[in-house]
Amino acid sequence: MNGPVFDIAHMLAGGLVLVSMMMLYQDRLYALLNVFALHSLLLTLSVAWQAFVQDAPHLYVTAAIALVFKAIVIPVVLHRMIRQLGIHREIETVVGIGPTMLAGICLVALATVVMLRVTPEADPLAREDLAFALSVLLLGLLIMVTRRNAVSQVVGFMSLENGLVLAATGAKGMPLVVEISVAFSILIAFIVIGVFLFRIRERFDTVDVRALDDFKGRRRK
Repeated sequence: MNGPVFDIAHMLAGGLVLVSMMMLYQDRLYALLNVFALHSLLLTLSVAWQAFVQDAPHLYVTAAIALVFKAIVIPVVLHRMIRQLGIHREIETVVGIGPTMLAGICLVALATVVMLRVTPEADPLAREDLAFALSVLLLGLLIMVTRRNAVSQVVGFMSLENGLVLAATGAKGMPLVVEISVAFSILIAFIVIGVFLFRIRERFDTVDVRALDDFKGRRRK
């Protein structure tokens, strides 16, 4: 494989992992949303580069969807939701930033070791992309698990989906119709999540998911 082709793909996919680690570090909602927009922009560039490398024009559609919806629309809408709901701007975490970052590093190492071991015969570019994609997916799960604020959990879910898109484009196996259906599914899920956030804020005067746990405990009593 041509060296620069591999290096650029490696840099873009690795950049997604780095920005996922940056999301773990954020303790303010606006900063988290800005970093997520950067995450989606890097996904756009990575998918567009894969479209060029694979000579797959339909991947440019995937890149355009990621740019419009994930890098622009979703962050802007979430910014407005935070202002309208009057949400507390600081993010409460289940554990401290230090242990969370350490767990993130361990997950990246685990994803790299596992993926490179189980795909020894695969194309080198696909192997690297799949390893990075699994890292992004696991880091997205970690964001969801370690954040108490519902908005930050939404961002974790969206970054997890970015990892799935990276894996699908790197594996050279996702047709255009599937990409479009996944994009619309994510958009619908985002709308449902938005309604869910408004209902939580209206009912509990907060978007901290601990309020739901407390409510369930009172109902059981």
